[in-house]
Amino acid sequence: MTLIRDDFRSDTVTRPSAGMRRAMAEAEVGDDMFGDDPTVQRLEAAIAERLGKAAGVFVSSGTQANLTALLAHCGRGDEYIAGMDAHCYVHEQGGAAWLGSIQPQPVPHQPDGTLALGDIEAAIKEDDVHYSRTRLLALENTFHGRVMPQSWIGEATGLARRHGLGTHLDGARVFNAAVARNADVADIARPFDTVSICLSKGLGAPIGSVLVGEADLVARARRYRKALGGGMRQVGILAAAGLYALEHNVERLAIDHANAKRLAVGFARIPELTVAPPDTNLVWVTVSGARSAAFSDFLAAEGIGITGGYPGSTGVAQQRWVTHLDVDEAAVERAIAAAERFFSRAG
Repeated sequence: MTLIRDDFRSDTVTRPSAGMRRAMAEAEVGDDMFGDDPTVQRLEAAIAERLGKAAGVFVSSGTQANLTALLAHCGRGDEYIAGMDAHCYVHEQGGAAWLGSIQPQPVPHQPDGTLALGDIEAAIKEDDVHYSRTRLLALENTFHGRVMPQSWIGEATGLARRHGLGTHLDGARVFNAAVARNADVADIARPFDTVSICLSKGLGAPIGSVLVGEADLVARARRYRKALGGGMRQVGILAAAGLYALEHNVERLAIDHANAKRLAVGFARIPELTVAPPDTNLVWVTVSGARSAAFSDFLAAEGIGITGGYPGSTGVAQQRWVTHLDVDEAAVERAIAAAERFFSRAG
C-alpha cells in the first residue's frame, strides 16, 4: 500500500504542531466532570466570548456537539428542519431520531446551498395533534465549503423566530466563513441560539468541538453530553490544543483558501476536469467520462490522498479536495502536475 504523502482527504487529518504539543504537555488540568478543569473552562469561555454567546461546553466531536444541541432544543416527538444534505441530517447516523426520538424534516437545497424560505415555511407544522411539533431550524455555514450569505441567514432565522422556533448553526467550519468574508465570527453567529464549533477541522486540534449559546440551552446540552458518554476527566490536555488553535490557527485559514484557489485554477486548465470555484478550503472536482476511478487510483499510487464518490448536481460522482495547514503550496503544485501527467497519458 502506497503511503499518503500529500493528504487532501480532509482538514481533520492534520498533526498537532510542536507548539500545540507543548501547550498540551504543559496544560493545567482538573476533573471536568466536577467542573474544575481550568483549561477546559478557559476554552469554553474563550470561544463563547469570541462568538458573542453566554456559555460553552467542550465535547468530543462535532457530531456530539450537534446532537446535544438538537436534544437541548427539542423533546421526544418534536421536529427539526434542516437541509436535505445537512451534516446533522445525513452524516451523523440519524442520531437525533435514533437516540432522541426527534423527527427530522429535510428540505431541498438550492444550487447555492441555501434553503428556499418558502420551503422552510411550508415545512413548519401547524399546532395539530396529527403532526410533530416543529421546534428548531438547523443551518450550516460553511456548507460544502461555500460561505452562506449573511442576508439569507438573517431572513431564514428571522422566519424561524416569527414561528417560535429555535435556531442552531452547525458551524464546524464557521471560522473559514469568517476569514473568507473578512467578517467578525460573532456577526455570523449572532442570529443563532446555539452554534457548534469544530476544533479539529481546519484549526488543527487533534480532537474536540465546543457548543456555545444561551446559558440554559448549553446547560441542558452539558447534561445530555453525560448521557451520551461524553463525560470527561483531565481533558484540559485536549482543551489546551483548542486554545492554541484559537490563538494561532484562525487567521492562517486564509492560506488554506489561497491554496484551494490555486488548486482549482490548476485543475481548471485540464479539459477533462470540471471544477467549482472554491469559497474556502474545499475544492469539488468532477472527472469527465469513465476516468474517475482510474484517476483516483493513479493519485493513490502517487501518494496523493483524496475522498471521492460524492454525488454531484448532475448525478456524477465528485472528488473532494481539502486544503489545510499540513498541505502547502508545493503539495498543491505536485497534485496539479500529477493530474496533468495522468490526463496527458490518457489522452
